[in-house]
Amino acid sequence: MDLQGDDLTAAVVASFGDSPSGRYREVMSALVRHLHAFAREVDLTEDEYFTAIDFLTRTGQISTGTRQEFVLLADVLGLSMLTVGLGNRKPPEATQSTVFGPFFVEGSPEVQLGGDISNGAPGQPCLVSGHVLDTKGEPIPQALVETWQADEDGFYDVQKELDGPQNRAHLTTDAEGNYRFWAVKPVAYPIPDDGPVGELLRAGGRGPMRPAHIHFMVTAPGFSRLITHVFVAGDEYLDTDAVFGVKQSLIADFTEHPAGTEAPDGSTPEQPYYTVDYDLVLATTEEAQQ
Repeated sequence: MDLQGDDLTAAVVASFGDSPSGRYREVMSALVRHLHAFAREVDLTEDEYFTAIDFLTRTGQISTGTRQEFVLLADVLGLSMLTVGLGNRKPPEATQSTVFGPFFVEGSPEVQLGGDISNGAPGQPCLVSGHVLDTKGEPIPQALVETWQADEDGFYDVQKELDGPQNRAHLTTDAEGNYRFWAVKPVAYPIPDDGPVGELLRAGGRGPMRPAHIHFMVTAPGFSRLITHVFVAGDEYLDTDAVFGVKQSLIADFTEHPAGTEAPDGSTPEQPYYTVDYDLVLATTEEAQQ
């Protein structure tokens, strides 16, 4: 059958019509329509088509268990943040969500409240603390707080050859909803730009930098999962985040303290250190559904 133009698009859409999943039919039909419309709008050439196929092939080839180039691609195209917005419509009292990022690893080590997760990572010590609360301001005890971040050199532990995790751990809140741990002060860093995504950024005249931040994923029974960052106030890349992940409400002050002064946890570090206090507010499952 000689199918062209709209007839071709209609035939491809119809080919998914026998799927038993209504949602599958809806998504695939829309994908085909928009993909074909995109090709028509830009008058896509065969050379450009094969260039795109090569780009996607290399994106898959460079991906590993610790480097997700497709996640990175979705991040720099803004798709990750768009999906975050669509999937996290919560009450205004709840902490805003942002991108998950490509460097989360299952099975992080457990640390006790107030423990040090840096495990020898380079950087200035930083005491990170706050409460996990519900939207009414009540503490959530035994909430699971997972956290991960880059070190002073801008690298995550999975980007280096190490004997064990650094700046990566999980802990549970106490009866008052407190979480607290020592890490290092995060710094701005470039996303991996030695692969296809880096080529895309350079071709567009864009930079790879992300502002300094700490990752959090917080879960508790009866509450909607929170995936977010806490950004360092004053970072020069807050307005040009390569993955469009910054939200004003997620920016916090990291306060510097001189060596030998008592920290909020009662310790007295022998070197200059930072502190940041940030409350993480979860919406209930019911609030998120509403």
